[in-house]
Amino acid sequence: MFFSNIKIAEKYNYLEEKFTCAYKWLAETDLASLPVGSYPVMGNTVVANVQEYTTIPASEGAFETHEKYFDIQYVISGKEQFGVCKRDGLSVKERIEENDLIFYEEPDLSGTVLLEEGDLIIVAPEDAHKPRCQADGPCQVKKVVVKVAL
Repeated sequence: MFFSNIKIAEKYNYLEEKFTCAYKWLAETDLASLPVGSYPVMGNTVVANVQEYTTIPASEGAFETHEKYFDIQYVISGKEQFGVCKRDGLSVKERIEENDLIFYEEPDLSGTVLLEEGDLIIVAPEDAHKPRCQADGPCQVKKVVVKVAL
């Protein structure tokens, strides 16, 4: 899956080496056996972060963006509703510069994508996203978020 707006569709090359390196790592690594933690894939340019959590009600989550990295969010096991919307026009709630993280007030309109085992979504800095949301109730999820530097 790829989510973008036509205005920025050609801004990034989702097939350049850093992305193809990430895709190859996801396809060839025994992700189910990896413990929670951070794994360098291509130095500091591509880093994989393995996470485990129980999904939460969407009302408890928050939309976020990053300015220095893309996220490739890949579900190893479980499922979640993944919120998506454009960053433009959102009201900033909190900035955590050291973590390249900006949280936003809930927008009036947004969408979701159901991510199940083996699914991934790539979000660019222009894409606000709300991960970890329940699909049809709480679910234990194991996910890897691959951070790809701009």
